[in-house]
Amino acid sequence: MATVLLIIHLFVTLALIGVVLLQRSEGGGLGIGSSQGMGSFMGGRGTANLLTRTTGILGTLFFVLSLTLALLGRGTGLRGSILDVAPPPPAATAPAVPAAPGVPNN
Repeated sequence: MATVLLIIHLFVTLALIGVVLLQRSEGGGLGIGSSQGMGSFMGGRGTANLLTRTTGILGTLFFVLSLTLALLGRGTGLRGSILDVAPPPPAATAPAVPAAPGVPNN
């Protein structure tokens, strides 16, 4: 279930980014969604109201999905600290014995 919610969360995030970029900013900004010279079916005010409402809905969905995913994933982590666990002992290896000079190694 968390995977499905995560995928939906990703789509909502991408849609929210797109809708925010379509909006006309006060300073002119990107304003990709402006209707000047485009001959669209909605005027500037209708587009602004639609984008504002869509941004609010997508923002609410983003917030709810974020909280839901956080609540679903809160019990899956390990408890405690990494400092509480003792490090593993070093592996015991026999020291290498150097070969005597003049004796071939088999």
